[in-house]
Amino acid sequence: MWQHLPMHYSAVSFRYGRRDRWVLRDVTVGIEPGEIVVVQGRNGVGKSTLLQLAAGVLRPVSGRLLDRPGRIGWVPERFPTDQPFTVERYLHIMASVAGLRGGAASGAVHTWIERLWLSPFRGVRLGELSKGTAQKVGLAQALVAAPGLLILDEPWEGLDGPTRDLVPEIVTETVDRGGCVLVSDHLGETARLPGATQWIVQDATVTPAGRGPAAPWRIEIEVPAQAGPQTVAALRAQGHEIVRVRAGRLDAGETVEVE
Repeated sequence: MWQHLPMHYSAVSFRYGRRDRWVLRDVTVGIEPGEIVVVQGRNGVGKSTLLQLAAGVLRPVSGRLLDRPGRIGWVPERFPTDQPFTVERYLHIMASVAGLRGGAASGAVHTWIERLWLSPFRGVRLGELSKGTAQKVGLAQALVAAPGLLILDEPWEGLDGPTRDLVPEIVTETVDRGGCVLVSDHLGETARLPGATQWIVQDATVTPAGRGPAAPWRIEIEVPAQAGPQTVAALRAQGHEIVRVRAGRLDAGETVEVE
């Protein structure tokens, strides 16, 4: 297990052009080893820019990123598939870039291909993948070398249900190793990361908002139609909140809301 110092932005400012508006201005925040930070804010306020600075994809116009871990796993919002490699070849290349060799590289690639259900796509070229499968490859390449800082920009976008459910497990494994995780999300999926620290991006600034409350569980159940009203009544009597009731199977072409 590695020893980490807190990674922090020190008076970081960024804009895309000399005459453009400042996307971020004098940002000074830090993330501790073993910490999960959820970046929140409206679309276009600079969340992705903040994450790309941490990943080293962008350089600050002024200020510095200090004590950034040596191994960084970055999952962009949309994984770039315009590369002439098969899935397996690409992951081997990324493992090599991260410093893995021989059996260690092969073992890591095999592990993440299996965990992310990519086995049927080993020999498929990246450009031939669906968006969801490409996002799985994006996750795999970020994880092959056990990053000290895992950066997830809208990681649930386009993923299938089982993989969406796996993301919180991956996050937990990273912080349990002493790494840290920086994640943004507009789908509300970060409710699956209870106790994460919140950063609010607004007006070119980043404000730590403390730790969020433990997220409530949302459980989806299916019962026979005739048992629906009694089930709803029983759950409400036990103090549960009913978020939605729908007549018909969830995979049916059309559903009807029931009050």
